[in-house]
Amino acid sequence: MTDAKTMVRSTLTLGDDPFRLAQDQDVDDLQQRIAAAVKDGGGFVTFVVVGNRTVSLFMTGRERIALTVETVPYDSRDTGDTDAPWGGFLDGHGGHDGRSAIDGI
Repeated sequence: MTDAKTMVRSTLTLGDDPFRLAQDQDVDDLQQRIAAAVKDGGGFVTFVVVGNRTVSLFMTGRERIALTVETVPYDSRDTGDTDAPWGGFLDGHGGHDGRSAIDGI
């Protein structure tokens, strides 16, 4: 029996909306950038999510923000390389499948 290959996935949740972070995202740096935006009264914070897509959210401190970490099955596509996006319509689904591209695939 072989052990399944896994990886750690971090998720930023803003209100009720989860954003699953790409593997190359530095969670400590993201926390510092969120704190700085909130301290300054609000500002855009940019990061890369699963599917290698860039997301910018305006953070004001009025939102509930959570960062969680979990172990998930390994996915070699999850590199954080925004020049190589994948998932959803990018994989040829041809339409909206009811899932958000930023919610993970």
